[in-house]
Amino acid sequence: MTTELPADVPRSNGELLFEFPWESRAFGLAVALADAGALQWDDFRAELVDAIAGRDPDAPYRYYEHWLTALERALVSTGVVDTKTLVASVRSVMEHKEH
Repeated sequence: MTTELPADVPRSNGELLFEFPWESRAFGLAVALADAGALQWDDFRAELVDAIAGRDPDAPYRYYEHWLTALERALVSTGVVDTKTLVASVRSVMEHKEH
């Protein structure tokens, strides 16, 4: 793997911990895009730091929601995907409840 995972990635007994299937998919997508060279890991990590820092301190802390926000921002800011395409994709996924 060409990526160095952030220290605060949820783990249990050293193994990555995902509460919902979408979390592992978002994780895998970010890592795969970085390993393929389509996403700069440092850009993603900077977005992740910003997403976590900007969170509502009164809201429950859900790490992978910030991960997904950072991934979306990094993909748009680096031109991997445009906002219109991203919004359409998110809408499509949200319409299928099994995701």
